[in-house]
Amino acid sequence: MNRRNQWQALSALAVLTATTVTGCGSEGVGWAFSDPIVIGMSDNVLATDPASGYDPGSWLLFNNVFQSLLSFPEGGTQPQPEIAKKCEFMDKHAKVFRCTLKDGIKFSNGDPLTAEDVKFSFDRTLRVDDPAGPAIMFPMLSKVEVPNPTTVVFRLKDSDATFPSKIASGAGSIVNHRAYDPEELRADHQAIGSGPYKLESFSKDKAVFSVNKNYRGTAHVGNSGVVLKFFHGNQNALKRSLTRGDVDMAYRGLSARDINNIERQGSADLDVVEGDSAEVQHLVFNMSDPVIGRLGVRRAIAYLLDREALIDQVYKRTADPLYSIVPAGIPGHNTAFFDVYGSRPSKEKAAAALQSAGIQGKVQLTLWSTPSRYGPSTDQELKAIAAQLNASGLFEADMQSVPLSQYEKDIANGKYGVYVKGWVPDYPDADNFTAPFFGKGNVLENNYANRKITDVLIPRTATISDRNAADEDFEELQDIVAEELPVLPIWQGKQYAVINRAVNGYEYCLDASTVFRFWKLNKL
Repeated sequence: MNRRNQWQALSALAVLTATTVTGCGSEGVGWAFSDPIVIGMSDNVLATDPASGYDPGSWLLFNNVFQSLLSFPEGGTQPQPEIAKKCEFMDKHAKVFRCTLKDGIKFSNGDPLTAEDVKFSFDRTLRVDDPAGPAIMFPMLSKVEVPNPTTVVFRLKDSDATFPSKIASGAGSIVNHRAYDPEELRADHQAIGSGPYKLESFSKDKAVFSVNKNYRGTAHVGNSGVVLKFFHGNQNALKRSLTRGDVDMAYRGLSARDINNIERQGSADLDVVEGDSAEVQHLVFNMSDPVIGRLGVRRAIAYLLDREALIDQVYKRTADPLYSIVPAGIPGHNTAFFDVYGSRPSKEKAAAALQSAGIQGKVQLTLWSTPSRYGPSTDQELKAIAAQLNASGLFEADMQSVPLSQYEKDIANGKYGVYVKGWVPDYPDADNFTAPFFGKGNVLENNYANRKITDVLIPRTATISDRNAADEDFEELQDIVAEELPVLPIWQGKQYAVINRAVNGYEYCLDASTVFRFWKLNKL
């Protein structure tokens, strides 16, 4: 996966509302009292090494096998200490961040975890700088210092009030310096972490996790292990395994139609459960493309997009219309696209936009997609958008879908005018929906730049520790994007899982933090 395509990266959602976090809480694995839980998903786990993985499946693994200095409590949005006793900014500019470690933390192989491992983990991620890894999250990190075995000091090049949230995510996973090469990725699909689970085995079709008896942290494990089965995008196979009872839970992979049918028909054995999500999906416009680079064409598309119909027909109400870059529920959210383009399609306004750009005749357009990376219904969604454009009589649009590797390569080479991207945030701050998309070196690769955004608004918001005080700047940023239209928001998702009714604890896996907590699951 191209590093600049950090889209759809699964992570812990967090907002840091104070510059200091402290606490201890009860620690340990508790007593594992249920049989292993079998979870099926159509996503793949692309990496077992935290210096590489930056995808939903990999972060699911990291959140259960590794620990970070900070973690996110159930349903919480503020990081709490995990292997740290205390973390705090040491200056008013949010450029020096110090953490003191708890005593007695060990890796699953019994090795002690010290400040040396913390420094090693961050240095290694930046040194490896894997194209598919999370190094892109730490461009602000200048150096990591270890004044003693229990203290770590992060020195930042630039102010970053969201740094605690970033290190609490999967990107902050701590590895054993004795078990990992400082410059190379592990290629044996093994993992040595200090989290509540050990990775016993990893193959193409499944990963097996056992309880880590050396774990000390905030989790209390309620099962004797987890088996994660991979269905490689095969929704039908996942559904069959679920209905046969071969898996206890289906997470990430059933189509909206399958979820809707299971919920509507009812089942004595299965339940559909819904959770909060800040996942979003956008159309991205290549600003250098000779057709879509014209503002009148982009505005015509914005006036014709019928989000409600799309969500009803394709997603069966498993998503909500999105009219902003920052989704609902995240501080700084506004409705800039609703305010400018409305919610109901307008052929008249679309025609006027094209006319103002001097465009006559139907606009020839291809919408580019990839079949599974951004959800199992993505191709169907873009076909429906093309149909909406064509129904206006103003466009002659079609949809083309290509494998992910080709898709990313072609985007990097500027071959597509319009393409789709999805995003699950690393932390629930407006910064994570703006800086990666519109900041310097952004992930969209659509040749868009706005100096007010890159030189003023984004840097200024990064210095504000009181995140609510940054709302005005984020709202101005969204207003600029709505006017210039480098992207067009489509929907904000919801989290769904289908479970065997014997399974409990799932509500702690689908909350606002988006951390999927293996340890909360148990089976009667």
